[in-house]
Amino acid sequence: MGCVVNGPGEAKDADVGIACGKGRAVLFKKGEKIGVIEEGDFIEALMREVERF
Repeated sequence: MGCVVNGPGEAKDADVGIACGKGRAVLFKKGEKIGVIEEGDFIEALMREVERF
């Protein structure tokens, strides 16, 4: 959804969003932080939440 600076605000506005930084990302669902994900798991974790949605 965006960079480490603007990404969290942008991701919070999405139904399911992710804000990536160096090696980690924060996963959001409906504006709530639902987890911190390691770099190797970004796509799998994001897609799992999208499918649940």
